[in-house]
Amino acid sequence: MNRVMSDDKAERIRPLKDTIGFARYSWQIDSLMARMYPGGWKEHAGQPWKLVICPHDDYTYVGTLYPELLQNVKAPNLFLIGVAHKAAKLHIEDSLVFDRYTSWKGPWKKVQVSPVREELFNLLAKKYAIKSDTLQRVEHSLEAMIPYLQYFNRNITIIPILVPSMSPDRMQECGKALADAIRKVAKNHQWEWGIDYAIVSTTDAVHYGTEDWGGVNMAFFGCDEKGNIKAREHEAGIIDSCLKDEIKPEKIRLFSKFTLNSDNFREYKWTWCGRYSVPVALYTAYYLNNDKPLSGTLVGYSTSITSAHIPVDDIGMGRTAIATACHWVGYAALGYK
Repeated sequence: MNRVMSDDKAERIRPLKDTIGFARYSWQIDSLMARMYPGGWKEHAGQPWKLVICPHDDYTYVGTLYPELLQNVKAPNLFLIGVAHKAAKLHIEDSLVFDRYTSWKGPWKKVQVSPVREELFNLLAKKYAIKSDTLQRVEHSLEAMIPYLQYFNRNITIIPILVPSMSPDRMQECGKALADAIRKVAKNHQWEWGIDYAIVSTTDAVHYGTEDWGGVNMAFFGCDEKGNIKAREHEAGIIDSCLKDEIKPEKIRLFSKFTLNSDNFREYKWTWCGRYSVPVALYTAYYLNNDKPLSGTLVGYSTSITSAHIPVDDIGMGRTAIATACHWVGYAALGYK
């Protein structure tokens, strides 16, 4: 297991990684909401989510999936479980990755890192967790959700955790350990799941096509109209069989069979970047719920070529990648209670 530790003198406020695809300022979020909901935002009544799985691509592409999902994250204390895109380059794997920052930048104000992070880390550090500010500051997945989470609650606190590559067995082991640690911390602070704290995880769904993917062919069915339709049908099969309705270990294992190379867990079989973060989040929720299944609801699915793109160029935002028939990304937004 890699025990990398780094950056003891890193700055205390985490800088933003993506200043193009995501909003930096409160007025940008207000503009986006006005464009997505010309008649005014109307909150949809619903029970608070205990866990969500949210996309993290450019706001122009993902559009309404962000607010439609995150509006029902009612808890102020959020355990964020994200993708570690750059972990392999830093030779980090097999451990949950925490950071040392005291706050992150947010559109309205700084987002405080909860002091319970240290309690949680101390329960996990000997076997399951390390700290790396280097990995946290080059990762964009978690920061995508913060502006919308802060839109709905200015006073959120966060505990950011990244999940690098690990085997299916290790994902289950880490998820159970994280659940045990969260349970202890929640008991110490008299926190109720869904009310006082929630788990917010993230992944983009399939990364598809042959164009501008670094020379890699990820058009598993071809990128003509028929191939793209087959790809979306395959996506629906993964979501229906693994992520919706009652979530049990066998369904989480099935998700890994869909997404990981059976001979090498470090390699994709189907290109969801959250192939590690999603199982760890689901295992955590399963064990935290005393081995009783939560029920998952698909709030929505779209892609960067089928969604209605929100205009952003005039508000200082843009796109970090193209969106074409031969280069597109899928987005699945799910909530659990």
